[in-house]
Amino acid sequence: MTALAFGGHALIKYETTPGPVGAVASSWPSVSVVPRQTEKPTLLMFAHPHCPCSRASIGELAQIMAHAVGKVNAYVLFVRPENAEAGWDDTDLRSSAAAIPGVIVLTDENGKEAARFGAKTSGHTIVFGSDGVLLFSGGITGSRGHAGSNAGENLVLAALNKQTLERARTPVFGCSLTKRPTMAEGKVCSK
Repeated sequence: MTALAFGGHALIKYETTPGPVGAVASSWPSVSVVPRQTEKPTLLMFAHPHCPCSRASIGELAQIMAHAVGKVNAYVLFVRPENAEAGWDDTDLRSSAAAIPGVIVLTDENGKEAARFGAKTSGHTIVFGSDGVLLFSGGITGSRGHAGSNAGENLVLAALNKQTLERARTPVFGCSLTKRPTMAEGKVCSK
């Protein structure tokens, strides 16, 4: 019974412990390979192609895009480490993101864009207004690997519908984007 209680506590702690977030700029960086359009907001999601937690984030992104048709330019950037073998980032997660109408999937070579935008955890979603000002930064799941209505998803939709946000940040639940040895080995990422 003690082992079950300890195991359950450890699992709950893992699921509800957010990942790190870097310094997110309050406006669009002057240098980026991601094209920012000025006629509508731009949404960026940074993801590790082998992160099982990010399946829920991609699912939530699909929900957001279904409610925000034509209101946002959306990109999912999959981090690909330097010297990764060919096809390392061709995963079902990447295919799922590419299947979402209105989403453009890009490769983030060696995580340069993730670092530029302050993303350190897979699933980190950032929304900039058409003027390049940060509207939202955070996760769009309520905990690690769990889909369903949550504050991040609701805040993104509010931002895209030009509503006043009660807050502009939420915790990000996912695997590390920056653990290069784990990524280079092609193993499933961990906290």
